[in-house]
Amino acid sequence: MAEEKKKRLTDIGPPHYEKFLPPIIKENYGKWKYHEILKPGVMVTVSETGAKLYTVRAGSSRLLGIDKIRKYADLADKYCGGYLRFTSRHNVEFLLSEEKNIEPLINDLQALGHPIGGMGNSISSIVHTQGWIHCHSAATDASGIVKSVMDDLIEYFTDMKLPGKLRIALACCLNMCGAVHCSDIAILGIHRRPPRVSHDKLKAMCEIPSVVSACPTAAIKPSTYNDKPSVEVIEERCMFCANCYTVCPAMPLNDPLNDGVSIWVGGKVSNPPRWPEVVDAVRNLVEVWAKDAKPHERMGEWINRIGWPKFFRMTGIPFQKEHIDDFKHAGLTFKRSAHLTY
Repeated sequence: MAEEKKKRLTDIGPPHYEKFLPPIIKENYGKWKYHEILKPGVMVTVSETGAKLYTVRAGSSRLLGIDKIRKYADLADKYCGGYLRFTSRHNVEFLLSEEKNIEPLINDLQALGHPIGGMGNSISSIVHTQGWIHCHSAATDASGIVKSVMDDLIEYFTDMKLPGKLRIALACCLNMCGAVHCSDIAILGIHRRPPRVSHDKLKAMCEIPSVVSACPTAAIKPSTYNDKPSVEVIEERCMFCANCYTVCPAMPLNDPLNDGVSIWVGGKVSNPPRWPEVVDAVRNLVEVWAKDAKPHERMGEWINRIGWPKFFRMTGIPFQKEHIDDFKHAGLTFKRSAHLTY
């Protein structure tokens, strides 16, 4: 009976990752000596046993249809025993044990419209959040801007001509579920106006205590409108996070006139719009950094070396009061430890 319980299989938890490893990786697990990039998008990893694993990285998109996934699977079956993987930055990597299959695989990928690159001193695919496709709090589109920016910067994906690797990310609102502040350049959708309160609908659609408690900055308080229970938004406290809209659809935050994007630097069915201002701003940041940075110096390290005043001068970005962190809880991140000396 105890033996039966031990062997019993359940659907609790994910399957063990070893089930999905290619045979060459299983055989050489823990024995890899080194890796090197043979050319943009192609890497070889060499084992102590002499075995070689070749990786071909192609740019992909975050949102994929079943037809494209089937095409990926067909290429994996054809060239690498059915093994592929997706990176955390939406690249698709094919894992090959035979060097002769590299060029035919690259040719087939390029025929599908997928560029090869993103390794070493280059820009990897831009990671992004859901945007208007799925998220109710998005201040901007996600995949549309990413496509526009990468179309313009594709030369830095397919060629390793930057001083170091560069990572770009996009979050469609300041909740930043994509942790974009960890990337060298972050494109962040922002709301500029507080939510509009639909007083006539609020009482029927929302629980006022839940709405008040949902606000992280205490910007919402109970109120009355035409002698009916409602809420009031204290504008100077609002951080435009859309938490209130999450629990109360009667407080929409989207505003086509005032919503937009901000660009952050230095963190470790019809024709779509092309966002030329965003594209130009990101290209400017990339090229100014590439021209002045030392070898292997990331964006944030470069800024620390030259200082913020020089950064603004070199990039031509006008300094504005919005660049100063005046969020009411910002002091929590300042140097306030008693162990620091001034």
